[in-house]
Amino acid sequence: MVDNKPKPRKHPNIIWVFGDQHRAQALGCSGDPNVHTPNIDRLASEGLSLNGIGGCPLCCPYRGSLLTSKYPHQMVPGHEYPMPDGTKTVAHPFNDAGYHTAYIGKWHVDGHHERDGRGALAFIKPHRRGGFKQWLGFENNNSQWDCWVHGHDDKGNEIEHYRLPTYETDALTDLTLDYIKERKEDEQPFFCVLSVQPPHDPYVSPEEFQGRHTPGDLKFRPNVPDIKSIRDVASRELAGYYGMIENLDHNLGRIRDLLWDLEMIEDTHIIFFSDHGDMHGSQGQFRKTNPFEEAIRVPMILGGTNPRYGTRNGRMDYLVNHVDMAPTTLGLCNIDVPDWMDGTDYSALRSTDPINDEDYPDSAFLQLVVPTKHGASTDRPWRGIVTRDGWKYVCLEHQPWLLFNLNEDPYEQANHAHNSAYGAKRRELQDQLEAWIKKTGDEFPLPQDI
Repeated sequence: MVDNKPKPRKHPNIIWVFGDQHRAQALGCSGDPNVHTPNIDRLASEGLSLNGIGGCPLCCPYRGSLLTSKYPHQMVPGHEYPMPDGTKTVAHPFNDAGYHTAYIGKWHVDGHHERDGRGALAFIKPHRRGGFKQWLGFENNNSQWDCWVHGHDDKGNEIEHYRLPTYETDALTDLTLDYIKERKEDEQPFFCVLSVQPPHDPYVSPEEFQGRHTPGDLKFRPNVPDIKSIRDVASRELAGYYGMIENLDHNLGRIRDLLWDLEMIEDTHIIFFSDHGDMHGSQGQFRKTNPFEEAIRVPMILGGTNPRYGTRNGRMDYLVNHVDMAPTTLGLCNIDVPDWMDGTDYSALRSTDPINDEDYPDSAFLQLVVPTKHGASTDRPWRGIVTRDGWKYVCLEHQPWLLFNLNEDPYEQANHAHNSAYGAKRRELQDQLEAWIKKTGDEFPLPQDI
């Protein structure tokens, strides 16, 4: 019998699509009753969803780790710290493997300290653009309706700053669609990154999305305290937040539709994720930088229509941290992972081959290296661990802080960090945390005599 089904390319195309501050819980496929995300949900149903972890819930450290597969204390420790000159990124092994590489959108690893006004026009020097053959983006910007980009094309020609003509996510998606059309005419595989600021605050979106949600009609997560001042702020923010997510979902659908129209969908992995989450009143907190679930859990979808090739889809509970993204993406393309990357390659989970649990970590590590001092942020450093069997332990300098059994307590209401009945579990988790600190060259004063 002749098998006439198309076979996947050995070196498929890759598109990373990631927003900023998009928590894992804020998706239709994650059970959020407030948000409608049909395109992301479809990507998840056709692909493989994993347990995404934003191991440092802060923009710059996450992005440094995403690009290099190095932990924040090894690469970009804090907010608006620059990635060191000469740093190798995920673009380099893709370039070496013959890929065309492109980065479109928010960068935020060049160390600029302004994000409005002149800060939006910060110039990133060509040698600090991560080695991507084509780069068009901006350092940081907090005005989604007034976004300026610059960069270079794949011939090295500089592109001077110009203002995007429409809402940031829409305009950056337009640029991505143009890039995909250009690559259709070339047999060279490509790796394209689309990095957008939304759903980061301020919570605004185009009119058709902005008015979809009424604050008073939204359902809160059970760990948002019934305190009027907190719920008033959270409901107003969430109404805008969900509009931004639905706009991002719409634009993901535009990318998928184009890939179908160009008959490129079979050869392209879309990987959808985020850098960290957003608290929106859970635990009485807002924004990020803390280790609670709403801040550290992010979407992690290895998408594509590849189930027809006998690959695995659905959901698995393996913990994919920020340092694992680059190795996993390279693995999907059958490219060797460089020795200088510290993360784990999870790409084999996409196949139907038998899984050996010992090949994958049973935990992911969490850290805030340099506090930001932003309003509503955690103002001191911490380290932590979350395990695949459902435990989370976090400590401040010299002091245990949090210990949760997430299987019994997914909303983190019962803190056992100072409960002597859980002393053995606390010591077990701290031993794992201490081993990781030593292995990766971190310097953090863990609690003693616990």
